[in-house]
Amino acid sequence: MSSTAFLIKSSFEDLRRNKVRTFLTSLGILIGVLSVVLLIAFGVGLKNYIQKQFESLGANLVYVLPGKVISESGSFQDPGALGARFTEKDVLKLKKIKEANFVVPVFEANAMAYAGKNKENTQVLASDQNIVLALNLDAEIGSFFSKADVDKRVKKAVIGPVLAEKLYGSKENALGKKIRFKEQSYTVMGILKSKGGGSLGGPNFDSITYLPYKSGFNPEKKFYTLYIQARSQEEIPMLKRNIERELLKTYEEDEFQVVEQTEILGIVTSIFSILNSILIAIGSISLLVGGIGIMNIMYATVTERIKEIGIRRAIGATKRDILLQFLTQALILSVIGGLMGLILAIVIVLLIQPFFPAGINLVSIIAALGISSFIGIFFGVFPARNAANLSPIDAIRYE
Repeated sequence: MSSTAFLIKSSFEDLRRNKVRTFLTSLGILIGVLSVVLLIAFGVGLKNYIQKQFESLGANLVYVLPGKVISESGSFQDPGALGARFTEKDVLKLKKIKEANFVVPVFEANAMAYAGKNKENTQVLASDQNIVLALNLDAEIGSFFSKADVDKRVKKAVIGPVLAEKLYGSKENALGKKIRFKEQSYTVMGILKSKGGGSLGGPNFDSITYLPYKSGFNPEKKFYTLYIQARSQEEIPMLKRNIERELLKTYEEDEFQVVEQTEILGIVTSIFSILNSILIAIGSISLLVGGIGIMNIMYATVTERIKEIGIRRAIGATKRDILLQFLTQALILSVIGGLMGLILAIVIVLLIQPFFPAGINLVSIIAALGISSFIGIFFGVFPARNAANLSPIDAIRYE
């Protein structure tokens, strides 16, 4: 039998003698690895979720935002009171840009919606008929308002399925019913197909109310945002330059900002990546605690086996042999904990995948096994060196 095989076999035999202590020692590493792997999995899922939300919107969109919402460093900031409020005249000017497929004006406000005795908070988007293209909306029951509805200033509303169920009990009951906002009353003409959202702090598309912007909800006809679709992805840079040129004729440079979907997606992803890194660092504290647990147990093991170490040294075992013996035990303890933590994390991820797109990737597997192995070696080397440096004569005499 090779020396490596002997070391591994003897280490497992030593650990098997006290199964409870072995399990409790590995438990610290298990919890630490489980925490780190799950946090990485949630980070992957979060990234997938954000990308899915952006992909659910219309393609080749450019957003005209009030004020400098995105700073030069590439982070979100409060535009303050400098943000422009766009007008119908701005919309008409931008529609003339040849690279633009359509321009969608959007007025946004949070409001309390009333239906009989029921009431619910909702996000109201007052816009025109092209918002269905910008946000990739589709009516499940009824229909969306048309250009004629917008021009005729009809009091009609299209609502999300979650809002419909909360206010009317079911989506089917909502069609044709009245929905009120303060003194204004609208008829529900459509209920949208579910788009999700809201679970991670973002907009819940299924609870939004869409109104024709000329229907009276936004009497000043001022808009916070403009959604503009480019004819093709290649024309987006030219479209952005032309939008900026047109708006600079009316507004100051710091009163608006033109951004594309990839810019917003990149910033949101980077923010969550930083947050995820912080959470992983916090989760790694439990790995440190687990490593200290291994070190304490190995010191106790060395103390229990001092006489055995002395006898082995007396019959020819070298310091290196003793060092490797206890280092192998520490490594096996940490690897067992790492594998158990990884397996448990995979099971948890599989259970939550139907509800959230978490995922185990190669990075998390390498991190789990690599970190647990490193901890075993790092925290195991101190008691192992202590055992190896014992004097054979003093060890044999130890009581």
